[in-house]
Amino acid sequence: MDFNVKKLAADAGTFLSRAVQFTEEKFGQAEKTELDAHLENLLAKAECTKVWTEKIMKQTEVLLQPNPNARIEEFVYEKLERKAPSRINTEEQLAQYMNDAGNEFGPGTAYGNALIKCGETQKRIGVAHRELVQTAAINFLTPLRNFIEGDYKTMAKEKKLLQNKRLDLDAAKTRLKKARVTEARAAQLNATQPEGDNNFMVNVSYMISVLHIKLLKMWTEEVIKAEQELRITQSEFDRQAEITRLLLEGISSTHAHHLRCLNDFVEAQMTYFAQSYQYMLDLQKQLGSFPSTFVSNNNQSTLAPMQSVAVPSVSASAQAPSAKSSLVTSGFTELKASNGSRKARVLYDYDAANSSELSLLADEVITVYSMPGMDSDWLMGERGHQKGKVPITYLELLN
Repeated sequence: MDFNVKKLAADAGTFLSRAVQFTEEKFGQAEKTELDAHLENLLAKAECTKVWTEKIMKQTEVLLQPNPNARIEEFVYEKLERKAPSRINTEEQLAQYMNDAGNEFGPGTAYGNALIKCGETQKRIGVAHRELVQTAAINFLTPLRNFIEGDYKTMAKEKKLLQNKRLDLDAAKTRLKKARVTEARAAQLNATQPEGDNNFMVNVSYMISVLHIKLLKMWTEEVIKAEQELRITQSEFDRQAEITRLLLEGISSTHAHHLRCLNDFVEAQMTYFAQSYQYMLDLQKQLGSFPSTFVSNNNQSTLAPMQSVAVPSVSASAQAPSAKSSLVTSGFTELKASNGSRKARVLYDYDAANSSELSLLADEVITVYSMPGMDSDWLMGERGHQKGKVPITYLELLN
């Protein structure tokens, strides 16, 4: 218990000494030992690395998870060392809505079928985004976080120790300076002898001389003690400065490691965007197989029934593949010229825009023929007792 009290008193004295030295430095009343330029540059580089690493890490988290509530929830679960519950991302949520809407409108309808296809693509993009988040968290965010919570904390601890050692060194320098000034004054007083020729004055002079000698001896011992303390604090400061310097020189290795992590993050993003592009390209091809007569007919059916016949001719024919255009055109031209009928397979679902048209289902086989005065892009279709106009871009003539 006695040892602990002494240690506590010594620690309190050291803390007070550092506080006094720090305060005097702030007010310009005490000298401050400056660090060498190389060490100052390393300290500035470490602080700069820490600041920008935190900013990059936080903004990357925002990029990967835009929902702040979800980020807070993940942070809490991480601190509790528990696994966060799985949640669907925005792409998967959109995919679910599109699939539900497509099923509600009917998979057999053009719009419903297109919604379902878009939903499937959005779901695949959502899975790719989930892989991006996982890869970025492992290969990019985790190393950055390890630096902030590990390496930099060690650097900050050693930096603080260096600051304390510097305060101890400057305090020792101040004490030595004061002790030498007081010793010089004591020596000056000892050299000055009081004058007098009677016994009383002689006795007083002798007593003062003895006192001066004791004071001079005491301050000489204080100077020796201060010099010894200065040597110790200087040695500790130099040792701590070397430790801090060696630790801070690892910042270059940290930058090299973060560069590799950055490359991994870029590759993960590149993979994600490449997958998303391919998925959307496939979706565009699937949607491109639906001729734009859907839109044209739906927009113009409320205006005039006859206009819906002329409008699809350009857009529907524009959707036909160039490699098959001549073959398809020649086949339908022969059919129109012969005034006969042919069997045709339906390529895509088609919703009739008005009562003069016939709705179609993909892969069904109907009978088609031409009538005088019909538009070149339309034929008459017949399914059992149902008849109506059908666009030729939805048909494939059978032999």
